[in-house]
Amino acid sequence: MDEILELLENNSKLSAEDISKIIKKPLKYVKKKIKEYEKEGIILKYKTVINKELIKEDKIVEALIEVKVTPEKNLGFDHIAERIYKFKEVKACYLVSGTYDLLLIVEGKDLHTIADFVAEKLAPLKEVKGTVTHFLLKRYKEDGIILTKKEEDKRLAITY
Repeated sequence: MDEILELLENNSKLSAEDISKIIKKPLKYVKKKIKEYEKEGIILKYKTVINKELIKEDKIVEALIEVKVTPEKNLGFDHIAERIYKFKEVKACYLVSGTYDLLLIVEGKDLHTIADFVAEKLAPLKEVKGTVTHFLLKRYKEDGIILTKKEEDKRLAITY
């Protein structure tokens, strides 16, 4: 991967000036490359990773949903995936290998919201043949960042 993209992926707050100094290339070159990447759709969004475990208010529930589908003739998986990923509850949608075909990341205000999504929107689709829902209980690592802090062992040492 291009060194500009690597730097931005690891820290989206880096300015073009910072990147120019790090990679020792002219500022004009760096700005031009970033604009090209944005225009071509290589850079889609600048993102902040938030440790949602530490936010006390507005808790959300997330689930991974495995979906078994029957693709429509001449349309393949893309058509049904598009129908599914357009639901506002779906934050990510992947075509995967294995027993199930699609893997969804879904968010809701509570367990019932996600259950209602599956029962009322997802399962009734004629191409959907089955689902398995896994609720996320705790995050340990996201986007390469470890979210949990190791607690110091507060036990007293035993000496003889």
